[in-house]
Amino acid sequence: MRPFFIKYYKDLFLGKRFFAGIGLCVSLFLFSFFLPWLGDLPYIAFWIFILLVLIDGILLYRTERDVFLRRAVPERLSNGDDNELQIYVENFYSFGIHIGIIDEIPFQFQKRDLWFKSSLKPGERKTITYSLRPTKRGTYVFGLVRLYVQSPLGLIIRRFNLGEETTVSVYPSFLQLRKYELMAISNRLSEFGIKKIRRVGHSMEFDQVKSYVQGDDYRTVNWKATARKAELMVNSFTDEKAQHVYCIIDKSRAMKMPFEGLSLLDYAINASLVLSNVALVKQDKAGLITIAEKIGSVVPADRRPAQLGKIMEVLYKEKTRYLELNMEALYTSVRGTLRQRSLVVLFTNFESMSALNRQLPFLKRIAKFHLLLVVFFENTELKTITEKPVQDVEDIYIQTIATKFAYEKKLMVRELAKNGILSILTPPEKLTVNVVNRYLAIKAQQKI
Repeated sequence: MRPFFIKYYKDLFLGKRFFAGIGLCVSLFLFSFFLPWLGDLPYIAFWIFILLVLIDGILLYRTERDVFLRRAVPERLSNGDDNELQIYVENFYSFGIHIGIIDEIPFQFQKRDLWFKSSLKPGERKTITYSLRPTKRGTYVFGLVRLYVQSPLGLIIRRFNLGEETTVSVYPSFLQLRKYELMAISNRLSEFGIKKIRRVGHSMEFDQVKSYVQGDDYRTVNWKATARKAELMVNSFTDEKAQHVYCIIDKSRAMKMPFEGLSLLDYAINASLVLSNVALVKQDKAGLITIAEKIGSVVPADRRPAQLGKIMEVLYKEKTRYLELNMEALYTSVRGTLRQRSLVVLFTNFESMSALNRQLPFLKRIAKFHLLLVVFFENTELKTITEKPVQDVEDIYIQTIATKFAYEKKLMVRELAKNGILSILTPPEKLTVNVVNRYLAIKAQQKI
């Protein structure tokens, strides 16, 4: 009895047409009490309905597996991006079917309305494509795929439980990484808002002697090579290589603040991964340090092929701490780890001038030995409040406070500049573009 229950009853559901048929039969029996001329019509309708239900059941359950379904999930998902997933389904029934699909996606997405409906002709196959946007790094578990099948009669529904549990890791935004890498290689970064920076003079690193082409600077003509070759030759210079670029990520509680589902820490991780990749494409050495109340992970600067993978694996495991940033420990680590002058990009956040003033002495010490770029975030909610029309006295009070805090952020930029420290004040969604822009500007201006 139990195998029969499991095989047939457990995955058997009643369709809307079944209840409509039951309602029709009940109505006929009810009306037959008041309309004797209906005679045996209610009984005939009832038995025809039962027969149709049996036929529908035989059509759906005549074989073990009359449909094929497979879910295609990437080996890893990109945090903060739309990741494409696909479900392949094929109909082996000899008749057309109507299907409904429920994909048991990980609970982290909090989506309960992922329901796909379609129809398939005999032998037809379809691909259903949808996207998911994770907002946290870590391990995600996909469950089974529930496939609900109806025959043309549509009285009952058979459920197929297909696929298997799949565990997928969500990594820092490697989709964004690939896009910026392609643009950096093809010199098309402007398509992402990366500005072309005018160079200050010539880079001091010689590349090669090449034939003159229109547009080359005539001041770079190599007259000796021109005489030997009997054609105009010019010296070609390239960006200085093997410069050290360190991303320092603050993972204290100040970086826990959310924006569009992602924490500030995740925005910083995604941006630092892109910046490290662009630096490696430009043949610089990329390194990483994470810090909260104590030093976390340290990846010494290098430009080997495996360096980016090493940085990504470290960033994948990083989590927000709930303590204050220890700038003294950071200064000690920087002095001990960075053996030559480097570009140090510190991703952090300051919500008040007092918070900045507590850290400023250590920032000034780091800036003595390295080119320090402090990256912190605009509070976009405050900006929205300051631009909102006021309706009453309470709104005026709230807007005044919001304006004060927004103005303090601008004062922080001035205070850092006054002490010879570069800074970027940016909304979270523009973080990557602004950081890469500043890195390219620093390269063009030969500040390191």
